[in-house]
Amino acid sequence: MIITGGTGFIGRPLSQRLNNKGYEVICLTRNASTAKEKWGNRVKFVDWNGRNAMGWGGYAEGASAIINLAGDNIAAGRWNEKKKQRIIQSRLHAGEAVVKAVKSVKKKPGVVIQASAIGFYGNRGDELLDESASSGEGFLAEVTRKWEASTQDVETEGVRHVVIRTGMVLGADGGALVRLVQPFRFFLGGPVGNGEQWNSWIHLEDVTQSILFLMERSDLSGIFNLTAPQPLKNKDFCHEIGEVLGRPSWLPVPGLFLKLLFGELAKETLLSGQRVCPKRLEDSGYGFIFPEAKKALKDILA
Repeated sequence: MIITGGTGFIGRPLSQRLNNKGYEVICLTRNASTAKEKWGNRVKFVDWNGRNAMGWGGYAEGASAIINLAGDNIAAGRWNEKKKQRIIQSRLHAGEAVVKAVKSVKKKPGVVIQASAIGFYGNRGDELLDESASSGEGFLAEVTRKWEASTQDVETEGVRHVVIRTGMVLGADGGALVRLVQPFRFFLGGPVGNGEQWNSWIHLEDVTQSILFLMERSDLSGIFNLTAPQPLKNKDFCHEIGEVLGRPSWLPVPGLFLKLLFGELAKETLLSGQRVCPKRLEDSGYGFIFPEAKKALKDILA
């Protein structure tokens, strides 16, 4: 079992869940020695330059799965041209490395699970989007199209290929929720911009559990939205945060301020959204641990 990006926000708990299930987990990381100091020997860490299969490709021989989560953090810093290229190239290099590793071994991995995001759909207003919806416009839509395609060639090697389009992941140790919650703690919470944009969210525990579900279901392949079945408009999502924390939710963060502060990043992430449903995941029989936002927020924030 190989995970690229295994020390990240999703990769850490996913590695732990897989390890607890009895899988031998190999995490590819830029600094294996530092990771070992933090994690001990529960997971095997292998140094990786993020660009090719050198030093790890052999581990793909007979692997139960390769889960490719690697990519430069989209939300870290303004999107100048240099940052945009880093976001795209980091994902393409990781995908190309996975394909080379798969092609280099005789006994192929059972499945390649490729990360993506619901930014694929672009800003679509109130349109309800399942996996059959077309790609939208904007930088994130471009990134995710290329990201998903980066490992598609494993299908020609007879390897099952699953793409997970993840929504806003809610967890205590990172992600968007940490930034959303902070103003509420100082009684300054409220919607982002006009609050009419949709937030298609998912609890981190459902992310890791659904990845395990897709990995173990050999009959499933293709695109899957990883979002909870009840998306909310941002104003309603922020109201739920206020309810859980016992804080008011009346002070909006002006959209113009966010555009000045973060530029294109704010326009495509904070001020736009997608109303996404996890149709294929539910049709396949996955049962959500946290289907409702209030339940998920209470679990994380209480």
